[in-house]
Amino acid sequence: MKYVVIYIGPSRVLTIVVGADPFFEAKDSGAPGAKEYVHIRIQQRNGKKSLTTVQGLKKTFSYEKILKDLKKEFCCNGTVVPDEELGGKVIQLQGDQRKNVSNFLVKAGIVKKEQIKIHGF
Repeated sequence: MKYVVIYIGPSRVLTIVVGADPFFEAKDSGAPGAKEYVHIRIQQRNGKKSLTTVQGLKKTFSYEKILKDLKKEFCCNGTVVPDEELGGKVIQLQGDQRKNVSNFLVKAGIVKKEQIKIHGF
């Protein structure tokens, strides 16, 4: 990196960094889901039954452990299914658990609130 120092006036100096990437910290921050969103959707089954899906979590997380905690926290059943289109995994939970899952993921520090997209109805 190069620094360019510009003298503006008495006791005022402007320093400019040349050749620096302004998004360097965002790219290499290591924050969960730093570049992508986590999508929480609801799918209607038959009648009043519904299914909540969580998609877009980083592959480094243990989906089974997250699912175990979600099932215990919200008293519902669920499963982890492979996603053929994106090559990842999707967590499925019984019932409308969109807000619960969103709050859980933020409190657990898995993702930031700005990285969650809630879809449906």
